[in-house]
Amino acid sequence: MATVAASLLLLLGVFQAEAQEGILRASSNETSPKIREYCIIFNEQWMPLPSTLTNATNYQLQDLTSTELCNSSDVPAEGIKDKLVVVMRGNCTFIEKARIAVGNHAKALLIASTSGLIPPKGNTSEYEQLQIPVALISYADILSMKKVLGNQISATLYSPPMPSMDYSILIVFFIAVGTVALGSYWSGIEEPESESLSPESRSKTRRGSKNEDTANILTPVTVLFFVIIVIVMIVLLYFFYKWLVYVVIAIFSVASAISLYNCLSALVRRIPYCKCSFICSSRRIEVRLVMLALFCITLAAVWVVFRNNDRWIWILHDCLGVAFCLNFLKTLKMPHYKSCVILLVLLLIYDVFFVFITPLFTPNHESIMVEVATGSGSGSSEKLPVVIRVPRLVPSVATLCGIPFSVLGFGDIIVPGLLVAYCRRFDVETNGYNIYFILCTIAYAVGMMLTFVVLIVMKMAQPALLYLVPCTLITCTITAITRKELRIFWTGSVYEMMTPVDAASEETTAALIEPVSENPSEI
Repeated sequence: MATVAASLLLLLGVFQAEAQEGILRASSNETSPKIREYCIIFNEQWMPLPSTLTNATNYQLQDLTSTELCNSSDVPAEGIKDKLVVVMRGNCTFIEKARIAVGNHAKALLIASTSGLIPPKGNTSEYEQLQIPVALISYADILSMKKVLGNQISATLYSPPMPSMDYSILIVFFIAVGTVALGSYWSGIEEPESESLSPESRSKTRRGSKNEDTANILTPVTVLFFVIIVIVMIVLLYFFYKWLVYVVIAIFSVASAISLYNCLSALVRRIPYCKCSFICSSRRIEVRLVMLALFCITLAAVWVVFRNNDRWIWILHDCLGVAFCLNFLKTLKMPHYKSCVILLVLLLIYDVFFVFITPLFTPNHESIMVEVATGSGSGSSEKLPVVIRVPRLVPSVATLCGIPFSVLGFGDIIVPGLLVAYCRRFDVETNGYNIYFILCTIAYAVGMMLTFVVLIVMKMAQPALLYLVPCTLITCTITAITRKELRIFWTGSVYEMMTPVDAASEETTAALIEPVSENPSEI
């Protein structure tokens, strides 16, 4: 069950909408001047829009949303000459609508859509003969525009350049690197209860914890099963998003509450005060832990209720997301480097395929990854809660068009983080002075910086694992080769095997502290 839940929440990489956004600046021609701006989507290969408002042309807007402009008879008797015409989407192609608008001397064409906004598509060679701007706008924005500005409206179309960098990605960067470093370091720390035990008790506790951790170990077979589940779930989400999105929301709310409790209880248990407790079913339960559990459940419930309030809920969402990632890195363990390589390489192929290859097969030529991540085309306003998101700090057209967050998928934190966590535990068992852990964490940070640099330069969706996987794997491999530990690093596992020296020393210690029986017959 844990594997299925994890698979549902590890679907996404870094993504960014590829639509070509622009701005419709509308003003009222009535007595009280008002100005509003609305998002439009256009195809710059057809006809680019001016990049500044001063270079843009102001048009008189004519509302023809009662028609789809698929026939010349749809043009009103007074004509549409020199107007910015708004018509409904459907029943004919964008090119056919634009051809009729040009034939009646319109200056620009807006197509109102009741579904998602996608860049207008069609035969570019045919559109070259039209030479008027064509863009899509939400029909809800048209209704809002008429309600606020009235019926006499002037409008301007332009597309300001995107900022070269939004500083919110720096916050995302520090959240990601900090979560990987903290979660991986935590995975190599013994529980506080075992630190004060005798050598015999600690040895038994360690053996018992190894048996308990067996279910949380990703062996190569488990890795294959895990990846198959991830692929099946993203395909199911693509076809049944409207229903499965609520399943993911429910899983995240429960998993995040449990994860937050596990993270905070690890701190609370170290506090030597307020240890009031009571006995229930022969078990002693601390009151402070019960209060902590209620607190975590309350936070998860608040997120469920206000999850669509973008103004402030992102803070709580990110806190729950970080707790989920930390608990995941602490709980799920990679037994050896071989499993790490198999997992990272398979998910890298998965990430690249669903971002770059799937547009060749989908009807609208959008990647399945972006479709699932944004929920576009599903008709649902719900979003998958599987990303760290931070509001953009620099106002831009992307903010106006409903993309106000810089985001990073949980998978881009957890998947490389499992390798970093393995490095941390390997260092602890081999007394490696955290060499592998530190270098792998730095490699993750470098890979994340490379991801953001390419994202800024290319201005298109990037699978983060494409950069994180090579950086971390190459660093770990070179480190193991340099230290002449590649064999033990590749096959060794503190959870599945123990070196002969460690086994002998543990048996010797147990024998030395074992009490001698007073009955000779038992010797």
